[in-house]
Amino acid sequence: MLKRTTYLTKRYDLPEGWKLAAYEQGGGYQQARRALGMKREFVLDEMKAANIRGRGGAGFAMGVKWGFMPWPPKPDKPHYLVVNADEGEPGTFKDRTLMERDPHSTIEGCIIGCFGIGAHIAYIYVRGELHLAQARLWG
Repeated sequence: MLKRTTYLTKRYDLPEGWKLAAYEQGGGYQQARRALGMKREFVLDEMKAANIRGRGGAGFAMGVKWGFMPWPPKPDKPHYLVVNADEGEPGTFKDRTLMERDPHSTIEGCIIGCFGIGAHIAYIYVRGELHLAQARLWG
């Protein structure tokens, strides 16, 4: 039997759980601080060991994907992190709830991801109809 986890949803029911104060009170941004204090190779090793997979259809291993990025990054070839939060698949609401109820987890993930691949810029694509998600991410 599968064990229910609340890792992605633990802040969903907190009053104003989408705000920075609530995120930091619950330990938010500690993992980003930890990652930024490590060597990139150790961050990649941890991501591979965690076996984190994409939430899309392929479920590709994130640590392996990050390992494809050339290191060190070449100054004349910038690296970008692009987060596709489009929700273009019919009937899916997996990204919307994260951005609306816990946007700082997405931002913290971007910080760690940028460090892991050597990117200096992250772009989060949010569908135009998701006004609340946009407001909370940029807010």
